Amino acid sequence: MHKIEQIYTGCLAQGAYYIESEGEAAVIDPLREVQPYLDRAEKSGVKIKYVFETHFHADFVSGHLDLSEKTGAPIVYGPNAQTGFESYTAKDGEVFQLGKVRIKVLHTPGHTMESTSYLLLDENGKETALFSGDTLFIGDVGRPDLAQKSDLTINDLAGYLYDSLRNKIMTLPDEVIVYPAHGAGSACGKNMSKETTSTIGLQKAQNYALRADMSKEQFIYEVTDGLTAPPQYFPLNVKMNKQGYESFDTVMNRAAQALTPAGFEEAANATGATLLDVRTAQEFAKGFIPNSINIGLDGQFAPWVGALLMDVAQPVLLIAPKGQEEESITRLSRVGFDQVIGYLKGGFEAWENAGNEVDQIVSITASELAEKVAELGVEHVLDARRPGEYAAEHAKDVGSFPLDYLNDFVGELDKNETYFIHCAGGYRSMIMASILKARGFENVVDVAGGFKAMKDSGLFETTDYVCPNSLRRQGVKEVA
Repeated sequence: MHKIEQIYTGCLAQGAYYIESEGEAAVIDPLREVQPYLDRAEKSGVKIKYVFETHFHADFVSGHLDLSEKTGAPIVYGPNAQTGFESYTAKDGEVFQLGKVRIKVLHTPGHTMESTSYLLLDENGKETALFSGDTLFIGDVGRPDLAQKSDLTINDLAGYLYDSLRNKIMTLPDEVIVYPAHGAGSACGKNMSKETTSTIGLQKAQNYALRADMSKEQFIYEVTDGLTAPPQYFPLNVKMNKQGYESFDTVMNRAAQALTPAGFEEAANATGATLLDVRTAQEFAKGFIPNSINIGLDGQFAPWVGALLMDVAQPVLLIAPKGQEEESITRLSRVGFDQVIGYLKGGFEAWENAGNEVDQIVSITASELAEKVAELGVEHVLDARRPGEYAAEHAKDVGSFPLDYLNDFVGELDKNETYFIHCAGGYRSMIMASILKARGFENVVDVAGGFKAMKDSGLFETTDYVCPNSLRRQGVKEVA
């Protein structure tokens, strides 16, 4: 009998897959750190025979190079894939033997032109499982705007995606299990389900993009409607996945430099590195190294790093709780931030105990915010939540300033003014407050409890009206 294991990483909302049959294994869409796959194969006493990639990922750096180097397994892509390293480009319909099962290549362009799904045929040749990559999600499909070329529009790609779904995927038996590359929280789709598996039959019945009566024109309209701009680090990750990157071991060795407070300060001054504090928002607010920014490990750490730091080549100095340095470096590498040059030995406490300067961010309650709004005006309140959250409900006359697009709208803000920042619960508002602080905004205040606390207080009228300026800040794409 064969085994299928979904290895799901919540921070990236990403599913990698381990398939095993009769002493042989394959891994689909591996994460950057490959030791877990090696350990899994060793535990079963099997050989990893193939490393399959569904496409050139934009939201994370895959571990295909390291896994191939450590196992000797070829890296397999679908049609149209051209890489800067040794790989095998499979043909549509090509079949790979794995123990007593077979894996069939289904070229499913649309999300990207090389996008490929892999169909598992069991020991009896029965179509059993579909590893659908970013072509089909649970409740959604892949966004068609991440692989544009001068001769391919978003609508062109959406048209390819429609054909792939109708001709390659919806024709499969209803009982085939769907294993997608992502779930809720990923920026590779618009509105994915929290479920991480389903069946073809359920998706045909429940997924808006798979409606039987849907024309290609209607599909293109619905799939492209309301698309927000993708995170700016996506093209950098695509480039790394396509052309190659340093080994994970090299990255870890470079980052494993425990620096004293004096050494940390010297490195910061010498390199201009980003000072990244990964403690919780509450811990950070009480005290932090001036000019450091907070992106907590307790949230969607890696995607927020990618979206806000953007330049994967910039050096990073890490402030992490003791014992969480390696985890922090690993999660940074997953989105291509390989230039961690050291971490503060002993964490923030060591900095504080050495008598160095410390900064803070003030937090106020919803009732205190109401008093401040009455005094200064509602234009001083920044809603840092995502466009969909804001559109569903927000405090009346409060503008939408999604954290995702901070780098786009920061020029609209006045460094001499006071701003009160809220999100849903405090994670994102502290990120925004810390970045603004580091950029010279001295008067930033966090709203404790976020929008829920504001709503529960009864002191703020809410609405779902969205003003045009807010739409512009949200990076909503206009599709011709």
